[in-house]
Amino acid sequence: MRIIQILGLFVVVLFYGSYFTKLLLQRTRGITTDRMGRGNKPRRTFVIEVVLKACTYFMAAVQIVSIVIDEKWILLIRSITVRNIGIGVSMVGLIVFVMAMKTMRESWRAGIDASQKTKIIKNGIYKISRNPAFLGFDLFYIGLTLSFCNPIHFVFLCFAIYMLHLQILEEERFLPTVFGEEYLNYKKATNRYFLFF
Repeated sequence: MRIIQILGLFVVVLFYGSYFTKLLLQRTRGITTDRMGRGNKPRRTFVIEVVLKACTYFMAAVQIVSIVIDEKWILLIRSITVRNIGIGVSMVGLIVFVMAMKTMRESWRAGIDASQKTKIIKNGIYKISRNPAFLGFDLFYIGLTLSFCNPIHFVFLCFAIYMLHLQILEEERFLPTVFGEEYLNYKKATNRYFLFF
């Protein structure tokens, strides 16, 4: 196994491991974090969440297979420089994602859930992005696709980013119903993804 494959697997384990660790830690506190496709919610939201959740699991499988098989695939990107940059981008995604989870503390949820009351978080990384966890996912996905880019991985990347964006739009419809004017003011002051976007 080559060093780029080892680094790729390392980032994958850290990324998904951090997510599941957060879920387990919150479960010990009586918090059900994973609300994707659960609870009473509009049909459109339910469908988006179910598809996104399935897409996330399939993407993880595609990433692992792409890393392990690597050179046996038809690689769309062969430049070792670009592939190494991809590992760096995926690590940045991991850092952004972990910072988002840490900043959210007990308010961290995956999916829309009107039954649990949380606080609106506007500090830390949430000062520069309304959706740093989704940004972390995007960077992680993009980085690994640059490093291990085969046609299947690329198609899953495009679909996953599209589904993550649809989930953000669903949350933007939902959050004003919970946080009202406070969320609308935050939305005006802070960009969806990053400083200018």
